[in-house]
Amino acid sequence: MKSKLLVLGGSGLVGSTIVNYAKNNYDTIFSYNSNKINISNTKSFQIDLLNDHTKIETIIENYKPNIIINTIAHSSVDLCEKNHFIADKLHIETTKKIANVCANINSKLIFLSTDAVFEGKLNKQYVENDVANPINYYGETKLKAEKIVLNASSNNVVLRTAVIYGSHKKSRFTNWILDCLKDGKSVDPFSDQFNTPTLVDDLVKAILKIIENNISGLYHATGKTCVNRYEFSKLLAKKFSLDETLIYPVTKFEKKQYAPRPISTCLNSTKLENLINFSFSDISSGIDFIFKKSKTN
Repeated sequence: MKSKLLVLGGSGLVGSTIVNYAKNNYDTIFSYNSNKINISNTKSFQIDLLNDHTKIETIIENYKPNIIINTIAHSSVDLCEKNHFIADKLHIETTKKIANVCANINSKLIFLSTDAVFEGKLNKQYVENDVANPINYYGETKLKAEKIVLNASSNNVVLRTAVIYGSHKKSRFTNWILDCLKDGKSVDPFSDQFNTPTLVDDLVKAILKIIENNISGLYHATGKTCVNRYEFSKLLAKKFSLDETLIYPVTKFEKKQYAPRPISTCLNSTKLENLINFSFSDISSGIDFIFKKSKTN
């Protein structure tokens, strides 16, 4: 009998990739908000967790999944800074409800967090036991959610990840760069904000290995390369044979963002890699992967 898997946010980049990888080996169900998608061999349901977050408890209790993967987060760091109510409701209150009901029915909860829980220091790759000290409200709410998930059950998992990309219509950063360059339009990515971009397929493979090995705890799950968005863009342009001269670097002083951003929140994922015998891609091999996939789509 297949284990039951519930993916919250199943129409997004990470969620839909999980569903497609898992659907043949798990009894898979996923939620969506406004973007309904059809994936064979699965079931889905609509829920708006901002406005109807009490409904999720009933759904989980009725379905009784063995594993729940919560990929839901508000994608706008700036909006979270402006509207604490939305950030609190989606990241903290909803997470608490999900974690509590999971504990009651003994379901394993996997929660996706962020590198934004760190203040950001240059020439450092953060490990799991480094002190978290977010400088924006998005990071604050995600850090609170981490603690909720880990305190609810010793069986739960928190994965900190960053700048997730892939050969997917929901891969926002890579699609922005590639689509603009293909149309001969200029782009202005930041040169003073560093992360460790993560190939979505790697993240999903790691999640499935975590489930298979019944691993629990807090882990970093990102690609190997610490890079800024300008350098990332140049590598994309080169691989896809596009005009690099259309890429103009900007700094946070030139292109204002409402929420403060850390300078560098690069993560070290060695702990998880060793535990599940897996290696995350560096930026070059990740871009190679999406380039090859783009040729077969």
